[in-house]
Amino acid sequence: MLIIEDEIVRSTQFTEEELRLEIAVALYEKSILSFGRARKLAGMGYFEFEKLLFDRNVPGLFTSEDLEADIATIEKLRKS
Repeated sequence: MLIIEDEIVRSTQFTEEELRLEIAVALYEKSILSFGRARKLAGMGYFEFEKLLFDRNVPGLFTSEDLEADIATIEKLRKS
């Protein structure tokens, strides 16, 4: 659990929820948190967080490993 002093939160002029969103977006944008973990930190659903990122022009972070995992999943589904 991270505790941020009220004085620091007030100095940002964000509510606690807004500050949590800002932290989640920043950590996702820097590839520190995955989409799922950043979304959970933001307290948002999948599509809600995706729209937030889109509205802020934050590009999706889709790596070659993600592509390989998706291809493997598709191959598995084709065989079943």
